Amino acid sequence: MRLKPPISCFGRRMREARLLAGIPQDKLGVAIGLDEGTASARISRYETGVHAPPYDVANKLAHILRVPVAYFYCEDDELAGVIAAWGRASAIQRRNVRVFVEREIRGEDA
Repeated sequence: MRLKPPISCFGRRMREARLLAGIPQDKLGVAIGLDEGTASARISRYETGVHAPPYDVANKLAHILRVPVAYFYCEDDELAGVIAAWGRASAIQRRNVRVFVEREIRGEDA
């Protein structure tokens, strides 16, 4: 079966995260509480951009796929990569990154 290309940023990001996680569409749909009979089709519609999920569903998808929900909505590829990495970072790593970025923007030495 050939996947239809996503027509939305959300769909592209969701597909990338799902494939990276190695979760089939039907399993992802069931994991967020969709009916087993329609789960695959619904996830496919989200990925292709035919339908956009409500924010609470996007939040469930992000949780299962282990990415911040903002990742799905980010149009800038580089920033999306930072957001995805942020989701994998520990609290200490996040604090260090935030401090580093703030210093860089202010032009301060570390």
